[in-house]
Amino acid sequence: MESAPLHVRMLGEFSIQYGEQEINDSDNRSRKVWLLLAYMIYCRNRSISQDELVGLLWGEDESSSNPLNALKTMFHRVRTMLNQLGGNIGHLLIVRRSGSYAWNADLPFSFDVEDFESLCKRGAAAEESQRLEIYLQALELYRGDFLPKLSAEPWVVPISAYFHNLYIHTVLEALPILEERGRLEEAVTLCRSAITVDPYHETLYQHLMQDLLGVGDQRGAISVYEDMSELLFSNFGIMPSDETRSIYREAVRTVNERAVSPVTVREQLREPDDAGGALFCDYDFFKVIYHAEARAVARSGDAVHIGLLSVTDEKKQELPKRSLDRAMENLQELIRACLRRGDIASRCSISQFILLLPQANYENSCKVCERVIKAFARQHPHSPAEIHYSVQPLEPNT
Repeated sequence: MESAPLHVRMLGEFSIQYGEQEINDSDNRSRKVWLLLAYMIYCRNRSISQDELVGLLWGEDESSSNPLNALKTMFHRVRTMLNQLGGNIGHLLIVRRSGSYAWNADLPFSFDVEDFESLCKRGAAAEESQRLEIYLQALELYRGDFLPKLSAEPWVVPISAYFHNLYIHTVLEALPILEERGRLEEAVTLCRSAITVDPYHETLYQHLMQDLLGVGDQRGAISVYEDMSELLFSNFGIMPSDETRSIYREAVRTVNERAVSPVTVREQLREPDDAGGALFCDYDFFKVIYHAEARAVARSGDAVHIGLLSVTDEKKQELPKRSLDRAMENLQELIRACLRRGDIASRCSISQFILLLPQANYENSCKVCERVIKAFARQHPHSPAEIHYSVQPLEPNT
């Protein structure tokens, strides 16, 4: 091992490279082989007792008639795998010392985890003129979370969380500098990479939308918002923050870069020919329509009611996510089919739809909701979902 150092990666994958040879955790070897090897490398600065390693591999739930012999067999498999890098390297890298095992730290070694952490700390302490480039070097090393295929291991969990948070923190430090220097294309690329690592971090989406607006891609910003909104709603039943919605509204306002003719406006506003039944829209737009209707009712005095359809199980408790998603999808199609073209509907929570029913009194609004519920029971008789409704008059905006 004198000709070249060993290169170990644990961010996004687990791989070991020596010269032209490489092994990685995408092969079909035992998970315990990779677990043992990863632990030996990460804890390479100390000797590890046999008892500690037996607990790591088998814990309290698994038993072995001869755990120390099983551990020797596991180390034989690890060394055999390492030998694929060349020669008898497995026996050089893992040594046994008075009943304990240790990684041979005297041999040349590079480790992406250490390099990433070191660069992040260097960047934070660097002069402002140098900080960005050091951060970008660090972020290039982060190809994914720490040991993703071993993410359920108790010792991996806190380490993975630490490096994940360090990565997101460094991204959020680097982005404003990129934006300030006008390097918006790089900022967009960085945002997209970071979102693959943390797909629920709303601040990343805010940066991405703003940067897309900065490079003139309004439609891209709108698409990002729609995807993020669906992701947050389907997984957590929450809506984007006011700040994110504000960026979205800016994107919508500026989607037409130049003045358009009345004919073009009419074409953009025209509903598809095959659109039938109730009009479905995002909850944000539903609120705008509600406010407009409330103003109109204050002038006309017409009857307008709001219906709320809620999905639960038979005990009025929350359904499991898979059953709820299926029930909500089926219910949406029935709402679209059962309501009139002039009615408006939106999903207002993870388990509820809200209906705006113009020119419908209380009795008729109840009948509309009951019609939807009966249609659901008829078409999906084996569904675990039960649907409940309430109807209230729209309050005029006086």
